[in-house]
Amino acid sequence: MSSNLGNRLILFVATGAYSGYFPVFPGTVGTLVGIGIYLLIYTSNPLFYISILFCLFFFAVFISAKGEKILLENDSSHIVIDEIFGFLVAMAFVPNRFLYIVLGFFFFRLFDIIKIFPASYFDKKVKNGYGVVLDDLVAGVYTNLVLQGFRFIRF
Repeated sequence: MSSNLGNRLILFVATGAYSGYFPVFPGTVGTLVGIGIYLLIYTSNPLFYISILFCLFFFAVFISAKGEKILLENDSSHIVIDEIFGFLVAMAFVPNRFLYIVLGFFFFRLFDIIKIFPASYFDKKVKNGYGVVLDDLVAGVYTNLVLQGFRFIRF
């Protein structure tokens, strides 16, 4: 694969099918892409879903680091594979229902924006692909905890 084609493929994946180039709120648009991917990969088998998340974490870290090098920008707003991954974390073990998807979207975006510790630490102190992805992992975990709370109260 030629370097140019390889770079285009990396950017296609890193930017969530170029959704990260949306002129306003690219992370939000990337999260919408994450909803589509969630609907494609959703399974009621928790072991399979966790396996997907585990593999996707390392894939997202790798692609984010490559994307940063191509774009010559640390944690570029165009890179949204981290939002996609974070949303998938948010939806782990959550009922595949419209209400939970909508709540997951809004809480994930909230936690991704406000970056409650340790997300803020990862965002500011950790560089390369890990820094790009880890704050979204934390936002996804926080969102998942909120959604599990809604499940607990039978929302």
